[in-house]
Amino acid sequence: MSEESKLFGIKQWAEDDRPREKLLMKGKASLSDAELLAILIATGTRELTALDLGQQVLKLSNNNLNELGKLGIKDLQKIRGVGKAKAITIAAALELGRRRKETEPLHRDAFTSSRVAYQYFEPMLADLKHEEFWVMLLNRSNKFIGAKRISEGGVSGTVADPKIIMRYAIDELASCIILCHNHPSGSVKPSEADVRLTDKIKQAAILLDIHLIDHIIIGEKTYYSFADEGRL
Repeated sequence: MSEESKLFGIKQWAEDDRPREKLLMKGKASLSDAELLAILIATGTRELTALDLGQQVLKLSNNNLNELGKLGIKDLQKIRGVGKAKAITIAAALELGRRRKETEPLHRDAFTSSRVAYQYFEPMLADLKHEEFWVMLLNRSNKFIGAKRISEGGVSGTVADPKIIMRYAIDELASCIILCHNHPSGSVKPSEADVRLTDKIKQAAILLDIHLIDHIIIGEKTYYSFADEGRL
């Protein structure tokens, strides 16, 4: 009997295992989000299958995987039948997906637009519930040297020290820098503090013959570019 025949002959699989069977026979792309979650959840309860639980997990995030990635372990455990182990498994899978996106080889190309810089930082910052401030270091050809987190703070703000930013740039012999921070509120409108800090860092960079290319603010699926808006 062929392997395919064996697979199609499995008619007594538990209902919780059917998404696995579908993946084996039709491939991972054939599964819905709920079915993929069901595989992670593995087992259901007396009343609900793993697929039912997967659907409830999606409802918790309004059927939005981006929103799901923002939920914590305790949020997932609000669903009856999703204990700590299942919640951790889901959170770990979502984090792997985020890291995969983060490590895409965008840095092989020159950072010639705000969109490219946004695509680099978005996986790291978009889902955070607190602010973080980062600097990207580039050479004279705008090729990627590295990126460093400068600070992290609360929901409403963080502090970035221009001296620390310039030190990193000098240590790595960077000729250009791009600043980036997130707004957990989702709004990308720069605050007065954002504007003052950008100007302060720009003046410090000029003294050291370092070009501040842009300062990007990341919000909910969008961003603000100081350079695009003519504010540099």
